[in-house]
Amino acid sequence: MATSSHRNEIWDADGKILGNAPQWAKYRKQLDEDFQEPYRGGTDKLSQQMAKAVRMIDELRPTGPDDKAFLGDSSALTYSYPDVKDVKIPQKPSSLDDVISECVKMFNGMPDVSSPLTMSNVWPQPNNASIIASMLPLIFAPNIIEGEYAWNVHKAELESGGMLANLFGWEPTKAGAIYTYGGSGCWLYGLKYALTRVLPDSRDKGVRTDGKVLVSGQSHYCRQNATDWTGLGMDNVVVIPTDPDSNTMDLAALEATLKDLTSKGIPVIEVVCTMGTTDANAFDPVADVRRLLDQYPNPAPYGKALLYCDAVCGWSWQTFNFYDFDNNPLGFSPDALRMMKKNAEKMNGIHLADAVGIDFHKFGFSPYISSCFLYKDAAEFENIMRRGSYAYLQEVTPYNPMYYSLEVSRSAAGSMAGYATLKYLGIEGLQAVLGGILEVKLYMDSLVEKQPEMAICNGEDSGFTTLFRVYPKGTDGREQYRLENNDRAYRADLLANNRLQAAIGEKMFNWFLQGKKINGKPTPHISYSTGFSTAAWNADGKDPEGMVYTIKTYPMNVYNNPEVMDHVITCVLAARDEVMKSL
Repeated sequence: MATSSHRNEIWDADGKILGNAPQWAKYRKQLDEDFQEPYRGGTDKLSQQMAKAVRMIDELRPTGPDDKAFLGDSSALTYSYPDVKDVKIPQKPSSLDDVISECVKMFNGMPDVSSPLTMSNVWPQPNNASIIASMLPLIFAPNIIEGEYAWNVHKAELESGGMLANLFGWEPTKAGAIYTYGGSGCWLYGLKYALTRVLPDSRDKGVRTDGKVLVSGQSHYCRQNATDWTGLGMDNVVVIPTDPDSNTMDLAALEATLKDLTSKGIPVIEVVCTMGTTDANAFDPVADVRRLLDQYPNPAPYGKALLYCDAVCGWSWQTFNFYDFDNNPLGFSPDALRMMKKNAEKMNGIHLADAVGIDFHKFGFSPYISSCFLYKDAAEFENIMRRGSYAYLQEVTPYNPMYYSLEVSRSAAGSMAGYATLKYLGIEGLQAVLGGILEVKLYMDSLVEKQPEMAICNGEDSGFTTLFRVYPKGTDGREQYRLENNDRAYRADLLANNRLQAAIGEKMFNWFLQGKKINGKPTPHISYSTGFSTAAWNADGKDPEGMVYTIKTYPMNVYNNPEVMDHVITCVLAARDEVMKSL
């Protein structure tokens, strides 16, 4: 125990560490100078260091549109694997400046998400409101475990959940929301909710029944994560085929599956409707799925199956159900209006779902991780998922998700990002950003259509991506794609041109890493898809190689414009010509 005399050897009367204090106290004094101060009026070390770090990050940005499209001066990886892990914790403290400098260096070579040349996938630049809001919890460390450790900060989760419930047509005061670790986390929450509802004994005894999870062929691969980690088992996922034209769940096949399972007394744990996908922009018909679920209920003694909507990609299209398409107040083009209306209509019926998964870090233009699991009936979910009390935690506010959440310690960063985004952009701001992306995508489509040696592969989709194939010079691209896609006799051509798409995509990525310029401008960061769809002649999927590869552009950046897309076409053709030299 420290005595009074020992205290006087370390601290003065004002609590300052003395110069002749023990070494541990000297370290503490050094570290105190780099921790944020507890009181206002002093030197704001945190903001000074943050400003310095932001300036250092800013120095990594390209100097202009003619500079490379990655951060820093080199895209080379600065480590070798697994040797990078052969490292020890330093014996002595390092200076804050040195540590921050090393951290900033790690961003060297990373694709610049703020660049209009970055359009490889669903990877949008975060809006500033969401960035700032998500940083605030890092300072004072609110933990949405229960009210004592979050206090008013947990309003961000409650209020954003209410706004989203209103957006989907639910009663907001009866709904609930939990921000979690990603779209996979939302999926896991949905499955655990479903297991607890259908197999209530599973909480104590474990999953002892081979109930089924029904998903469409377009569903996300995290279905394997969720069924694996919950112990239900990946073999209990039943994939319902999708319509080859619309990519939506085949209702006849769904009904046949439900009828068969019901007749055998096998419970359906959950049906997952996919509401928007990254490439095919697939939406399942929620209202029809709900009707069939109600028509084929689980037999006793099982509970009611859950209807979950995986809307991490498609949720924000719901904002267009509040748009005046007749008067078009934001002035979108007729083609963009048609696509927006189509997407909004695909969201119809989502109010019939029991739970919805939402990613703000996709079409909410927010930082990772800001995923929200939204559930319609908070009383049911929070009661059936409730665990016992905890001796060292207190209920000092009405909101204490520690009793039913997967995570116990939970940062407020995601909910603050979601809250700030909804307040900052509002319905019209989201509409404007989404519609602007569509306008650029439509321009890109028009460029591809003008190229005789190219073919658009997702012309009927109403999503953001342009998926297209590029063929050798002199090829009628549209006719070649029609034959490859529809006639098994052209299987060899399909596979050969799949290899061409992959080679073009890899050439483009290598040029991007090299900072190679085409016509004086850097190569954009785009990607290629190896699984956009099966060929029409391979609708049953029995030929694992009968897939359609495509080049892909995903213009998620608010700085994307026609000039950028013109350059993409130029670079793709240049990459094609370069690849053809070695074939």
